[in-house]
Amino acid sequence: QVQLVESGGGSVQVGGSLNLSCTVSKYAYSYYCFGWFRQGPGKEREGVAAIYGGGSFTDYADSVKGRFTISQGSAKKTLYLQMNSLKPEDTGMYYCAAHYSISSRCTISNNFDRWGQGTQVTVS
Repeated sequence: QVQLVESGGGSVQVGGSLNLSCTVSKYAYSYYCFGWFRQGPGKEREGVAAIYGGGSFTDYADSVKGRFTISQGSAKKTLYLQMNSLKPEDTGMYYCAAHYSISSRCTISNNFDRWGQGTQVTVS
């Protein structure tokens, strides 16, 4: 099993940047697909980005390509989402997620089964 805890959310002006972090606990091996998701008010949860193998595979929603970057820290114990050029439509609760996988088929459409509690991002 794996435990995820998000941090780094907050309020930022349009065009600003935020770097979200997700600490990973009870993590023994590298065979995990990790992802970032978000849910705005009155909207369905949507996938933002996914990563596998320390960056050997990444996947992004079209709405964030060129602005957001997903990455993993040393020993893959920390997941990051660097968000630049933020827009009001980026506002929402952001969640990190994971699922065990021995392949690089890691996309935002995968069935993630481990979730953090979320961190709020407000762009205005």
